[in-house]
Amino acid sequence: MSVTAAMVKELRDKTGAGMMDCKKALAETNGDMEAAIDWLRAKGIAKADKKSGRTAAEGLIGIASAGNKAVVVEINSETDFVARNDAFQDLVRGVAAVAVDTDGSVDAISAAKYPATGKSVADTITDAIATIGENMTLRRAALLSVDHGVVATYIHNSVADGLGKLGVLVALKSTGDKEALNAIGRQVAMHVAATNPLAVRPSEIDPAVAERERNVFIEQSRASGKPDNIIEKMVEGRMRKFFEEVALLSQAFVMNPDQTVEAAIKEAEKTVGAPIEVAGIARLLLGEGVQKEESDFAAEVAAAAKG
Repeated sequence: MSVTAAMVKELRDKTGAGMMDCKKALAETNGDMEAAIDWLRAKGIAKADKKSGRTAAEGLIGIASAGNKAVVVEINSETDFVARNDAFQDLVRGVAAVAVDTDGSVDAISAAKYPATGKSVADTITDAIATIGENMTLRRAALLSVDHGVVATYIHNSVADGLGKLGVLVALKSTGDKEALNAIGRQVAMHVAATNPLAVRPSEIDPAVAERERNVFIEQSRASGKPDNIIEKMVEGRMRKFFEEVALLSQAFVMNPDQTVEAAIKEAEKTVGAPIEVAGIARLLLGEGVQKEESDFAAEVAAAAKG
């Protein structure tokens, strides 16, 4: 497969590596973007947490709660100007309110009836596109519920009640005091917003993600020239650290870095008056993973002037 300039640019945007390194990485991996990222990481040229600075989309994250369940939805718009529009904000708030009574999937939410219009959510969004004059999409959603306990919520960069740029849900199972449970739940939700854990527990981390990390660690360790038995121990040690860093319960609690999240929850059980189990987490960051088209404004103006 031939390596194009566009592919090299995309890899540079995602990793921050140099042009020639990116070109070589793509050539070595037959143009596979994810494999090329891993190749660069293994060579120590790119960092694991480096994200593309240009993956963004406008719009809003909305959250709604009902009883022992809550939902977070992402509705994208083309510009931040529209995201500040009252009509758009009402739409996101309304879709979240509808979504909390569905199974939380985009298909179910899209098909659900939107009370204010009597139409489906999908048709209501289509009508809003015509009215507001900008493309919009219901992109993602997540719903969490518990039989006993609470689903705590947190909105970061809030622009209005229940609306912002980053939304988090934390489901806590417990028969204890709900007010106290909500308090610790909100703190954990703020922690999730800050650290973006991959899962609640190490055992819940996607095996494919873990295997990918392991392969990168193996390649990095081999560069040390040490024998295989030492490399194996090095990799196992690094994997243990990886699991500790990306699993919620083993992370250092942002509210008190001297204790883990698990320890903080255990301590909160005294106030709550019953055991607490973290049943699930959901975190939606606006525009995450969406490649936003960039335009050269000066070039556009020059082109228009020539036209």
